[in-house]
Amino acid sequence: MLAQDTQNYLPEIITEIVSNTEYYLVENERTARRFIASLNTSQNIRDLRFYVLDKRSKPRQLNDIFSKIPDTANVGVISEAGCPGIADPGALAVSYAHQNNIEVIALPGPSSIFLALMSSGFSGQQFSFHGYIPLKNPQRNGFLQKISEKVIKKGETQIFMETPYRNDQLFKDLLTGLHPDMQLCIAANLTAPDQFVKTLTVKQWKKQKPDINKKPAIFLIGVS
Repeated sequence: MLAQDTQNYLPEIITEIVSNTEYYLVENERTARRFIASLNTSQNIRDLRFYVLDKRSKPRQLNDIFSKIPDTANVGVISEAGCPGIADPGALAVSYAHQNNIEVIALPGPSSIFLALMSSGFSGQQFSFHGYIPLKNPQRNGFLQKISEKVIKKGETQIFMETPYRNDQLFKDLLTGLHPDMQLCIAANLTAPDQFVKTLTVKQWKKQKPDINKKPAIFLIGVS
């Protein structure tokens, strides 16, 4: 998950395209407006049109949304945190576009998942992203054992995350549920001035507790 301050990570083409886009599918209208305003385009923010596309949205709602948008208009998809379509409801809009012969253009930008993988020192040749892992035991410990086997047998990096306010509990569960020699990377507040990325063994993590409570974070286990 990315921190809010990502402007320095965005290529110039983003501002150019936003300057020519009036319609948006967003997870949160307030923060989307704030993000567009931060790009300092010549647009009047009040003239833009926003439609909510979040985890509760259903495919049939896209028909209603696009019926209100001119066929020739550009439509932008903005994630609340992360990268549209990757662990994100934006994929719903992209699927609709393909089904209705609407051109899709993916724009370059930061993804917390890939930034964390790049910073971990783990294999980028084979990896799996699991999103949110089981919340409670014994399912959580069973899941950790299963993905640990993939690391040991295949060298496949395993990536997952948790709701920020549950980060501390997940950290405790990782210390008890993973082998002491397993390597664990924690990447928090990526792209923010206080971003934190560190890879240590579970044994080493037991000697230091990272400050990740209520901070967007990605967790990875792997070999380096």
